Amino acid sequence: MSLKITDWAVEDRPREKLIAKGMSSLSDAELLAILISSGTRNKSAVDLGRELLGLAGNNLNSLGKLSVAELRKIRGIGPARAVIISAALELGRRRKLAELPEVSQIKCSRDVADIFQPVLSDLAHEEFWVLFLNRSNRVTGKMKISQGGVSGTVTDVRIIMKQAVEFLASGIIVCHNHPSGNLNPSESDSKITHKIREAGNLLDIQLLDHIIISGMDYFSFADNGMI
Repeated sequence: MSLKITDWAVEDRPREKLIAKGMSSLSDAELLAILISSGTRNKSAVDLGRELLGLAGNNLNSLGKLSVAELRKIRGIGPARAVIISAALELGRRRKLAELPEVSQIKCSRDVADIFQPVLSDLAHEEFWVLFLNRSNRVTGKMKISQGGVSGTVTDVRIIMKQAVEFLASGIIVCHNHPSGNLNPSESDSKITHKIREAGNLLDIQLLDHIIISGMDYFSFADNGMI
C-alpha cells in the first residue's frame, strides 16, 4: 500500500515542493497529483498521476488527446477529476496558442508549421485549414474549412475558393493534421491537393503548399516536389 501524501515529509509533498522550489522541480506525475488533489484508499495522488501518464505512454501530448471517458479508465479517476485534468491540459494548449508569434510573411514551410502545430498537433481528430496570402506572401487570414474524425475529414474545394476570393488572396496554403502519427500523405490527400491546385489555376489563385502536421513534425508537399 502506498503512503498517503500527508504521510510524506513536508518538503516532498507536491504542493509544498512547488511553493518552496518552483514548478520546474516537480515531475509530470507530481503536477498531475496537484490537479487530482488526493488519492484513494490504496493509492496516492502521485500514483494516480503515474498511472495516467502510463495510459498515455508517458507523453503529455498524448495525454492531452484523451477524452474524459478514457481518463476514467484509471481506477480512482472519477468524472470530476477527469474533467479537471482535461480542462488543465486544454488551458496548456491554449497558452501555447496565445504565445505563438504572428507570422506576417511566409518564407518557407517551417513558417506554416509554426502557425499550425500549436493548433493541430494535440488533436485526436482531423481538421483542415487554409492560409490566405497576398502577392508578397503576407498572411491576410486563416480559416478552418472542415473537421472530421480520427481518420479523415471532408474538404469542399468550392468553400476554399469562395473564401480565397473573399479574402482577395493571390495564393493559399492548405494544412491538415494526421492524429495517427503517420506523416505520409494518403491517396486522398494527393487527390484533394490536385483538385485545389486546378481550381486555383482557374481563378489565378496559386496553391503554394499543402502541409500535414503530426505531433511536432510535418510534411510539405512543396518541399517534396509534389506541387
